[in-house]
Amino acid sequence: MKILIIGGGNMGMTYAQSFLRSHIAGKDNMMILEKSPEKAVELSQKDIGTVYGLPEHCVSQADLVILAVKPQDSAHLFSTLRPYVHPQQVFLSIMAGVKMAAISDALGVQKIIRAMPNLPAQIGMGMTAFTSSDEVTRIELVTVQNLMNTTGKTVYVEKESAIDAATAISGSGPAYVWFFMKALIEAAREMGFSPSEAELLVSQTFSGAIELYNASSLSCEEWIDRVSSRGGTTEAALSTYRSNAVHDDIIAGAVAALRRAEELGR
Repeated sequence: MKILIIGGGNMGMTYAQSFLRSHIAGKDNMMILEKSPEKAVELSQKDIGTVYGLPEHCVSQADLVILAVKPQDSAHLFSTLRPYVHPQQVFLSIMAGVKMAAISDALGVQKIIRAMPNLPAQIGMGMTAFTSSDEVTRIELVTVQNLMNTTGKTVYVEKESAIDAATAISGSGPAYVWFFMKALIEAAREMGFSPSEAELLVSQTFSGAIELYNASSLSCEEWIDRVSSRGGTTEAALSTYRSNAVHDDIIAGAVAALRRAEELGR
């Protein structure tokens, strides 16, 4: 299978490197289309496949085309790609908010998979939700899922609207975690810890809590109950969070991310 990745940014390169590292694809079958001449030179030195600067030199050769550009650039991208695509190609889009119907109309293709990965894919710990058009065959879907599985875990969703929801939860989610971590690190600094001590306290606490959660069948609320004791320190912190509606604000933030994903699709 010849793979063309359009866009040499974080996710495009994450895919290229993950595919090669897992030996699910080889350099001879990997192509990258990058419009920036400077970036293209940089990518060509990484030895991850053949780098192109113009679509007419590579698009028609691909069996799988991965659209890894910003959604704001999609309209211009589609106009440059359309003359070179053909009906049997499979298109995998990770552009937030851009609907499969929009891709189909703009490119005149039917085999479309839409996915939303997240940044931890860079270390093989990503979470990707994906869906597909009816024209994608079972074999094609499994093949693409195997490729995406090289970056972490995947879940197939029946409704395309769930991709926007996944964008708000798992796509943007790492930033929410780092936002909370940053606040705790600042709190630790104010309590007298050095920067390195504060970062270690917080990062190890998050890592340990997640590992503990994943290793059990207990819910978040049940784990909270195990840490908390009546009149204790944890209860004091949680009481403050609740009185300041932190729980509701987190949900409101995720909903705001969903609304923005939907806006990008329009």
